[in-house]
Amino acid sequence: MALSLKAEARKDATKSDIKQLRVNGKLPAVVYGKKVAVTVITVDQKELMALLRKSPHAVIELDMPDGGGKQPVMINEIQRHPLNRELLHVDFHQINMDEPVKTVVILEFVGEAEGAKEGGILQIQLHELEIRCLPNQIPASITVDISHVGIGENMLVSELTVPDTIEVKSDPNELVLTILAPQKEAPEDVATQGKEDKPSEAGEQAKEEQTV
Repeated sequence: MALSLKAEARKDATKSDIKQLRVNGKLPAVVYGKKVAVTVITVDQKELMALLRKSPHAVIELDMPDGGGKQPVMINEIQRHPLNRELLHVDFHQINMDEPVKTVVILEFVGEAEGAKEGGILQIQLHELEIRCLPNQIPASITVDISHVGIGENMLVSELTVPDTIEVKSDPNELVLTILAPQKEAPEDVATQGKEDKPSEAGEQAKEEQTV
């Protein structure tokens, strides 16, 4: 089920007007697509942020202004402030529900890796998977069972289990995760420790001379 968001009409405005929109909790945006002419709009910033936290790549049912009806859209681009990461602008792309789209989906790792139980270090290299499918078949996430992965082993994109309705677009040879062997005490440290514990030959000779 698509998430819902209401859009309001917006006219081209000055920088000060745009700033005032943000002060009022509105975010400037634009929507475009095959069935929608390029239209400048505003959306409620809090509502959009809630959608982003829930599912940033989901299909959104955008309620268009001026009787434009409800249109299925996806977020194409988000502009943020380079320092405080505040939302500045968002681009919505109108889509057709009967045409495949390319997007990304979050990887959800479950289970405890066998190698981690044995002291190995789990390193996750990939957190999102690029896919292509019909809009209504986009999953909230893809589950990755890592319980069978041992020390010194890794998992590639080609080893992931995905529904038959989804085409994986990421490189099949891309590394998803690996488990490194646990670090061992360096041999030189052990050797140094042995030298520190054993009295030096010069020290032993000095003690003998003092005794005599």
